[in-house]
Amino acid sequence: MKTYRIRKPKIVVIGGGTGLPVILKALRNQSADITAIVTVADDGGSSGQLLESVKMSPPGDLRNVLVSLSDMPQLVEDIFQYRFKKEDDFLANHTIGNLIIAALSEMRNSTYEAIQLLAKFMHVSGHIYPAAEQSLTLHAKFDDGTTMSGESSIAKARKNIDYVYVTNSANNEPVEPSRKVVSAIENADMIVLGPGSLYTSILPNLMIPKLGEAIINSPAEVVYICNIMTQKGETEQFSDADHIKVLHRQLKTKFVDTVLVNTEPIPDGYMDFDIYDEYLVQVSHDFQGLREEGCRVISADFLELRDGGVFHDGDKVVDEIFRLVFGAKY
Repeated sequence: MKTYRIRKPKIVVIGGGTGLPVILKALRNQSADITAIVTVADDGGSSGQLLESVKMSPPGDLRNVLVSLSDMPQLVEDIFQYRFKKEDDFLANHTIGNLIIAALSEMRNSTYEAIQLLAKFMHVSGHIYPAAEQSLTLHAKFDDGTTMSGESSIAKARKNIDYVYVTNSANNEPVEPSRKVVSAIENADMIVLGPGSLYTSILPNLMIPKLGEAIINSPAEVVYICNIMTQKGETEQFSDADHIKVLHRQLKTKFVDTVLVNTEPIPDGYMDFDIYDEYLVQVSHDFQGLREEGCRVISADFLELRDGGVFHDGDKVVDEIFRLVFGAKY
């Protein structure tokens, strides 16, 4: 049941992947003015295949965010999220939602416009903006001096990442954020990063110069939802403090104010690593390291166990977010 307050706090959530919709869905059930800023550097799976055919931003993360903020009937959601079987030749592994976004992007010559139309059609609560209006390519430089391009390839290299940056996939023009993205950040009461893959879901957004600068200059509290598990090729052997150190090193300043850290242990033998094969072990804790990075630490049980995997409990995380935003602003 939704709760109602005098003024809805403006909460901007930035990221991509499967973690972002969990938080957005829980936020939708609260009285908040939500803006989701979604990565457009995904080049894998159905999104990657569509990018080869249609001039558009990758639709996968945008599709999941649309569903998380929509009040569509369950049947309509199931249709939108339906993925064709791998045996279906031309349509193999494509989702209906991705195809709809591709069609509207071509009709309007803009993925940004396509998402705004779908948001109205799907009765979305809040605003959804792709981080940029063009598809971006993610590049990584590794500790050994080598480089690699493409979000889907970087983690597979299993090398230590030194830093990442983004370029326009179609041309050499400077990377610009989508319209309204900067103003949403400037007017936010709180900016939430994650949860999501550090290098491939969160940082591709922050590496858009004007977007990153807007976060640094914003008076809003910046909250990082730390991942529960380390990930192959990205955050192997990382502590929670290591995540923050990477964010601060990439943006060249200490800008994260608060970190939400799950402290509930995962039961031995619970994880199904055949299904969730990108994960390794639970993120270790370094509370002193977090404090040295200038962060307030909120540690609690944010864990949800389901389907052989580990996830953030969206309701518990959002309860904490609301305690923070109302404590800071009201």
